[in-house]
Amino acid sequence: QGSEEAKAFVHAVLKRSMPQMKDEAIQDMLTRKALVLEYYPKKKTKQKRKKVKGFTAKQRRELRLFEIEPEQQRYAIFLPLHELWKQYIRDLCHGLKPDAQPHMIQSKLLKADLHGAIVTVTKSKCPSYVGITGIILQEFKHVFKIITKEDKLKVVPKLHNVFSLEIDGFVSYIYGSKFLLRASERSAKKFKLKGTIDL
Repeated sequence: QGSEEAKAFVHAVLKRSMPQMKDEAIQDMLTRKALVLEYYPKKKTKQKRKKVKGFTAKQRRELRLFEIEPEQQRYAIFLPLHELWKQYIRDLCHGLKPDAQPHMIQSKLLKADLHGAIVTVTKSKCPSYVGITGIILQEFKHVFKIITKEDKLKVVPKLHNVFSLEIDGFVSYIYGSKFLLRASERSAKKFKLKGTIDL
């Protein structure tokens, strides 16, 4: 294109881009040899992300997600889990040395994962629970599911029960009434030392 055609083209573009401006103003802008065209981009509509919802408690019960099949309810199957748990606690407490301070180990056990631990019900308001010993298979907010040496799955409530837990000669007591938390919530909770604890 020649210079005249180019000038006419630019003038037409400017006129179309800025219809509110007069010809004199457009001509004035062209003499400065610098021009900023206004551009109004289309507003993009943000797509709302759908939150991925998990199963409800009712759906989990219907699907039997946390059920342990009868043929799997055998003490011997879960002994390797107990061995793994012991190693986990030793690593957590830096070896459980004889000179370790008991309250330090106790504070770590309060927040530790108990799946695989062997516990015994030492005190209970219900005498039939006293003496139950086994490996913790599942921990819920209000109950422990324990497999005994007799291959029986026991559901023991935490409330009004005291559990003892022994590892490498160190015995710790769990007051179930103060332990009414899920395992995931317990790891973040700050426990306060209390002088006396009732069932």
